[in-house]
Amino acid sequence: MADYDRRQGGDRGDRGDRGDREGGGYSNPRKRRYRDDDENDRRGGGRGHGYSHSGPPQRRRFNDAPPPPHVRIRKQLLAIAENPMRPWHEEVSSIANLFTDTWDSDELLRVNFVDLVLQLAIEQPLKTPFLAAVVLVANTNKPEVVDMLLTKVAGLLQTSIGQGEWREVKLYLKLLACLQSCLEGDGVFPILEDLFSRAVDLQTASSEDTIGTELVKIILLTLPYIMSAAPVEQWQQRAAELMDKTEIIASEPPALQALIEPYHDESSEEKAANPTMSLIGLLQSQLQAEAQNGWALSCLPRPWVFPDSDAEQQSKLNDAPKHALPSITIPQAVIAGPRPLFPEVYFSVYSGQDVESVPSTASAASSLVRDALLDSINILDFNRNVTARYLIEVDCYFAPRTFAARATPFDRLRDIEPPKSTWKPEDVAVDAVFSQVFQLPSPEHKLVYYHSVLTEACKLAPAAIAPSLGRAIRFLYRNVHRLDLELVNRFMDWFSHHLSNFGFTWKWTEWVDDVSLPDLHPRKAFIMGAIDKEIRLSFAQRIKNTLPEPYQVLISPEKEKEMPDFKFAKDGVPFSTEGKEIATLLKRKAPDEQIQPVIERIHALAIDHNLDPLVTSTDVFVTAVLHVGSKSLSHVLAAIERNKDRLTEAGAASDVARAQIISAVMAYWDANPGVAICIIEKLLNYRILVPSAVINWALVNHAGAARGDALAKAHIYELVFNTVVKVTGRVRQVVHKTMLKPQPDAVTVDAETRDLEVKVMRDLFKAMEDALVSWATGSKDEMMEMSDKDDGSNSEREQMVRRWGERWLRVFRRRAAIEEAFLLDSKKKKRASEASFFAATTTSNGNTANGSGGESNNGVEGGGDGGDIMVVTGQEEDA
Repeated sequence: MADYDRRQGGDRGDRGDRGDREGGGYSNPRKRRYRDDDENDRRGGGRGHGYSHSGPPQRRRFNDAPPPPHVRIRKQLLAIAENPMRPWHEEVSSIANLFTDTWDSDELLRVNFVDLVLQLAIEQPLKTPFLAAVVLVANTNKPEVVDMLLTKVAGLLQTSIGQGEWREVKLYLKLLACLQSCLEGDGVFPILEDLFSRAVDLQTASSEDTIGTELVKIILLTLPYIMSAAPVEQWQQRAAELMDKTEIIASEPPALQALIEPYHDESSEEKAANPTMSLIGLLQSQLQAEAQNGWALSCLPRPWVFPDSDAEQQSKLNDAPKHALPSITIPQAVIAGPRPLFPEVYFSVYSGQDVESVPSTASAASSLVRDALLDSINILDFNRNVTARYLIEVDCYFAPRTFAARATPFDRLRDIEPPKSTWKPEDVAVDAVFSQVFQLPSPEHKLVYYHSVLTEACKLAPAAIAPSLGRAIRFLYRNVHRLDLELVNRFMDWFSHHLSNFGFTWKWTEWVDDVSLPDLHPRKAFIMGAIDKEIRLSFAQRIKNTLPEPYQVLISPEKEKEMPDFKFAKDGVPFSTEGKEIATLLKRKAPDEQIQPVIERIHALAIDHNLDPLVTSTDVFVTAVLHVGSKSLSHVLAAIERNKDRLTEAGAASDVARAQIISAVMAYWDANPGVAICIIEKLLNYRILVPSAVINWALVNHAGAARGDALAKAHIYELVFNTVVKVTGRVRQVVHKTMLKPQPDAVTVDAETRDLEVKVMRDLFKAMEDALVSWATGSKDEMMEMSDKDDGSNSEREQMVRRWGERWLRVFRRRAAIEEAFLLDSKKKKRASEASFFAATTTSNGNTANGSGGESNNGVEGGGDGGDIMVVTGQEEDA
């Protein structure tokens, strides 16, 4: 990928962001002076952080008086560890000493310091060890600050556990683990023991439980920070005992792991050569290796360890007061919380390299570094620019010499001699983002967020990030034949989107030999799908100019036309007269009474030619509607709206009529399938089409007519996938509404409607299963015909079609399993809320008999509201 130069209008120095906004050809010195002043005001003297707690914008100060201590400490805490040129111990001591020196004189500082530390621990988890170091140094002079912090964090941790906010639980425990050296007794270990006990209860009750697995993951991710913060000898035995317990759960493969593995290998030999590891099992084995190595944990920062030149401060830390951790109770009934919990597997786009540019799975650093990065990426989703900057500066937040120097070319890594690290910080950052893009069953945020993070990172450090992205792209392309089909299409979406942000520049010559492959080959299918996505984001002629000569044949002349040709405009085409007449009437917005005679004439002519009259008239009418609305999406929507009744009547008449509507749309926009997909989605919204008609057309009619070639078309997959997402999203909305208590302003749904929607969804998945199984097993009629005519070439073609059928089948079986799990979970929550409501009502009646009816009624209302409201945890895929 070509390097990206942001200085488009001359050299603007390092102020690339402002240069982009100003452009290259406009310069007004007076206006620019005021603009600079405005920007300096907004920055407030800081580094331009985008998080919500950065405070209101500060006006420029025209006096020499320093800001008050609480402002200085706030700024220093926000920027802690960001400057690689300043030693950690100096930053930590400076902030802690300023805080303790002004403890008595600044009341605002005492109030805000603890809140700011806890907020930063949640919003910027990369800085947690450094925040803990500040607290530990402050403890040597003002021990009461630790008591304040522990009281506050215990309350927040208890709340997070009760609400199922497991990421926050993990991050609060991470902060406490870093404070282990100043805690009395066993410190954090009792909490981890209680979490494990609850995990065992959950796993015993159900082998498919996901909450227990999440609790074990939290335990395993907390242990390394305890061992790095406290003397290893003191807690080594306790850690070993805890890991012996967690191995019971961590060693068992999760129930749903087979469905969420990123690779779908063709043979057992290929699968054995490329095993997929669950994250929890990987963590367990990595920590066991660390325990045998004396818990070196060389990647974790230890800002509480001071150099020999500051032995006095280190002595104070060692002799600092100890504090009791407030009691934290793990409830008997824990909930999954607002985010769906699924097993996690470790995915890397840099595996199999001759030089390790990212930590290998044998090292605990691979899990610990990625965990901290993923928390930052997913928490800071409201500001992609700050997220991208943290990714680029990842080496600031881990131990020295954990990574190679920034922007070190990959070829130079071979020259680095042990024990120096060859881990490229750019590769580690890019790998973390891609692990979310390719997370199954779905990422936490919409895919476009992760796209934008990579784009911003590439703009901030093009020379460093672009080569890393290039190697990631090549790895994914090499493995596109074994990558899960859903992930292939995510890769295609990101690839085309990313190129659109950088002038559609890519070294296409590397793949030029694959242009001659059959269209059914996965690499050729990817190339064709990616080019189509690029055209959607630009226009055909521009994309054609970016491609080498061998690729030119993939962009047909029809793609370069602004509007498709109207097939009935040619006199020799059957029903051309009637087609042109209907198009003219539609353009004049003629009433239906004038169109009906033409439709009847088409019926009569179709019967004379032994054609289905309804199918024929539907083809002519729908094509005319599309032609009239071909200028833009708003035009076609207006044309559909005006003729909605006739289209609905045709769609309701028969299955073949519905199929013909889809065929007409796809045929008219054959050169631009993205437009066709958009129109079909609108027809589904208008209920002119039903989802089953789309599935039947794609997987039975169209795929059968193309003898399976349609299964390799990216736009056919996109059409089916979007339709399934629409149906499952509707079911989730309906189920959610059935869980709500009747309220004046709430829209609720009765059980009958819910059952009907669920039945529609299950019937849809059943139809897809039947159609795809026949393709995957070779029992489809069209495939049987190919076998009968086998001349050698058909055999290879049949194998490729079968492979495509298997890949499709895996995707939608996973979708069906996820939705069934959602329905089962909803039933459990409904029964639990009803039982809670019944218990509360029984208690209310008992209290009423004792003369305390008013208070008990209030208690029932409060308990009922909390128990009956369910947060739908699923999210629609951004296709």
